[in-house]
Amino acid sequence: MSIIDRIPALVAAGEEAITAADTSDQLEEVRVRLLGRKAELPNMLRGVAALPHEQRGPVGRTANAARKALEAQIELKAAQLAEAELETRLARDRVDVTLPADPRPAIGRLHLITQTRREIEDVFLGLGYSIAAGPEVERVYYNFDALNFTETHPSRMLTDTFYIEPAGDVLDPQTRLLRVHTSPGQVRCMESQAPPIYVILPGRVYRPDADATHTPQFHQIEGLAVDEDITLADLKGTLLAFARAIFGSDREIRLRPHFFPFTEPSLEVDVSCFACNDGVTADGERCSLCKGTAWIEVLGCGMVDPNVLAAVRRPGYDPEKVQGFAFGMGVERIAMLKHGISDLRVLYDNDVRFLEQF
Repeated sequence: MSIIDRIPALVAAGEEAITAADTSDQLEEVRVRLLGRKAELPNMLRGVAALPHEQRGPVGRTANAARKALEAQIELKAAQLAEAELETRLARDRVDVTLPADPRPAIGRLHLITQTRREIEDVFLGLGYSIAAGPEVERVYYNFDALNFTETHPSRMLTDTFYIEPAGDVLDPQTRLLRVHTSPGQVRCMESQAPPIYVILPGRVYRPDADATHTPQFHQIEGLAVDEDITLADLKGTLLAFARAIFGSDREIRLRPHFFPFTEPSLEVDVSCFACNDGVTADGERCSLCKGTAWIEVLGCGMVDPNVLAAVRRPGYDPEKVQGFAFGMGVERIAMLKHGISDLRVLYDNDVRFLEQF
């Protein structure tokens, strides 16, 4: 049989094999057998140049036409098989969306601010304190007047406090505002119960600040203790227990004089740095957390000013008979210090990559 007569036989055998293929894998095997590098038809085309001159044209045209015909049939068959296999796969892999996920999706977690707030609450609950709350929309009386703020205090200015429209007179005790601290809740607690009182007040507060360490809305926890024979030593012991529970059992605290309208004396509290030794890190560098001072400022506190006790609209808070101390801290600041966060705003970005670290 001549070469040119062999070509129809190859095409017929190829068409039969293509038709018989039931899967894409089988069809691929047929394609390699018919048109692969070692297949007879492609080799025939590569050998055209060795044929006598008068056979080159007829053999080349016939073999090339045969190859194109087989390629077209393989492509058509491949599309048919792909469609059929897709239908089969879709039927087999059908998902009942009413069933629980498998594996179940990861359970969410508490936000770092909530985690930190609850951790602080647990410390003071263990010390015998209770938890209370006050309104976020307050009156000037509770936010300033009852807390011994003078009429000229800068916090009363429209630029320093969010007043509720209509703003009215910023000195009017009934003017409404968004509280700038949770301290008004202390006055409300004293009005609602007689001493002794040991309470903390967590909640949101509002100030018109916005930068890497301030946001217009943030969280505070205020603490108040009023009883007979309360001293500054009681306050220091309470805050030392808090610092060691939050930052580690080896922490120490120091008190520095400061000023708050509602406490006298007033103090700032520093905790010994937990990232270095006397301001120097393990690699001999100046500690970036405490700036080489070996101390980190964490909160403000003081003994309740007698004027605050005297302003309570309830018997039992005679400053000649009872004393008290108060303290306040920013929840975000505690979280930032404990976890080495440099920018307060990342706590509110809701970036899952950040939140999942905690």
